[in-house]
Amino acid sequence: MNSLQGKVALVTGGSRGAGRGIALELAKAGAYVYITGRSSGIPEAGQRPETVDTVVEVIRQLGGKGRAIRCDHNVDEDTQKAVAIIEAEHGQLDILVNNAWGGNTLPIDLKPMWEQPPQHWDYMFQGGVRAQLMTNYYAIPLLLRSGSGGVIIHTTYWDHYKYIGNFFYDLSKNALVRMAYGLSVELAADGIAVIALSPGWMRTELVLESLQTDEEHWQEVAELKNSESTAYIGKAVVHLAADPGIMEMTGVPQQVARLAEHYGFTDVDGRRVPVFEVQDH
Repeated sequence: MNSLQGKVALVTGGSRGAGRGIALELAKAGAYVYITGRSSGIPEAGQRPETVDTVVEVIRQLGGKGRAIRCDHNVDEDTQKAVAIIEAEHGQLDILVNNAWGGNTLPIDLKPMWEQPPQHWDYMFQGGVRAQLMTNYYAIPLLLRSGSGGVIIHTTYWDHYKYIGNFFYDLSKNALVRMAYGLSVELAADGIAVIALSPGWMRTELVLESLQTDEEHWQEVAELKNSESTAYIGKAVVHLAADPGIMEMTGVPQQVARLAEHYGFTDVDGRRVPVFEVQDH
């Protein structure tokens, strides 16, 4: 599939999870993919195995093209330098995937707000909302100079504004939905679509580890029955970026499972995974 041949993409927070899945699918579709994250190089013993460099290695093994940039999106200078590298090397940016998220530093439970540690605010809004906001701040001028429209994706969680259950998580994730909407209004005349995109129950590396399984054996775990691979959201991003009618969706939150129905794609195992819905509280 070469639907994105000639396009340049930036995926933030791309070393693992949704970011990794998105980066790989964009590369398979022909885009040149820049991947940013705080983990880089070849991991040493005792470190997590996922880094931005190992993702680029997989991209190259698949015949795609990309570059890893070590970047802490909590540090504005890092973000600015990453965008400057893209401009210097390609002079364009067509697809921006805001996926950097530092909000899971503390356990996310369902206690009422006044029993939660207030540090959730710092992690979720500094390492999540602000990190994505400042990536937009530095990257949008390059998208505009590229002059060919483009798309900005914010990965978040959204289920028709149902309450997610953790006050700080709900507030920050909906802030990203609103950020996408506000930018969609400001960028409509420039033909740049901005979409908040919500995956379902993803089999990220950390989820698989927590359930003591892996991608080869997840079907043996009952809790993962309706889970989806990280490639599923990646396929959704590819179809959005390649859709000539994407401006009809701009500003409207989207769910990966609904997009699978709309575009007709399936997960890596051939299933069309049902929408993950928030249970009423």
